[in-house]
Amino acid sequence: MKQINTNTLPAGVGRFLKSFSCVILLFLISFPEHISAQGNLLVTPRRVVFEGNQSSQEINLANTGQDSATYAISFVQYRMTDDGRFEQIEEPDPGQKFADKMIRYFPRTVNLGPGEAQMVRMQLRRSSTIEPGEYRSHMYFRAVPKERALGEEEQLSDTTAIGIRLTPIFGITIPVIVREGNPQATVTLDQLKLEAVNDSIHKLEMVFMRNGDKSVYGDLTVEYVSPGGDAIPMGLVRGIAVYTPNTSRKFQMDLEIPSAVNMKEGVLVVKYTNAEETGKSILAEKTLIFN
Repeated sequence: MKQINTNTLPAGVGRFLKSFSCVILLFLISFPEHISAQGNLLVTPRRVVFEGNQSSQEINLANTGQDSATYAISFVQYRMTDDGRFEQIEEPDPGQKFADKMIRYFPRTVNLGPGEAQMVRMQLRRSSTIEPGEYRSHMYFRAVPKERALGEEEQLSDTTAIGIRLTPIFGITIPVIVREGNPQATVTLDQLKLEAVNDSIHKLEMVFMRNGDKSVYGDLTVEYVSPGGDAIPMGLVRGIAVYTPNTSRKFQMDLEIPSAVNMKEGVLVVKYTNAEETGKSILAEKTLIFN
């Protein structure tokens, strides 16, 4: 632990600092399209969508650890950047609509023992004045640090110094989406590019182009098709989203090329399939011809 000498501070300030430990909270937030567990908390489902006549949903929280834990539940707002990262915001961007004011949920705090699970119930309150379109907020499950009992505070060997303790706070966010009316969206795959990283790894780049008043969410598959028509799976990425109001998202993935594949022949077939439907309809498809 790094210690800060307070001998050079004014006497009153020094005495004040000596009696306290500063706690710095380190927030680790994971995003729902890639990870549904952080620390010892498992959240299912990874996303919640209200559409049609749906008015209630449930989220299951499970403590997979060996110790009890407490989680505070709230809403946060994010924008998605054109490379798929998230940035927290307070006001919606042009064309963006928040969903949190329309949703009631209970409980607001959850205490889970080892191996325990609990449901969080959500209720949608539709207003007669709500405008058609898609609304989105992110539900945040934040681990609450345990407080130390009196007398258990760490004692500093140097009473003239201040100790700084880092307390990590783990959290998970999942998107909560409300669709009013019948919002629609189309998506295309553009600017496909394949570059060799080494003899066995290639990097595939592309841009998702979205149009409409609805986000898209799907799985990306890549296949190599030989001149004879044989298809070899090359890659799979699940849960890729392009949220409103974004019209594009840059994306890249590594492909491990089997030795049987001749990169000077055949084609790559890239498919983006709808992960919100059981039928897995194709949202977009693109073929990359090798030069």
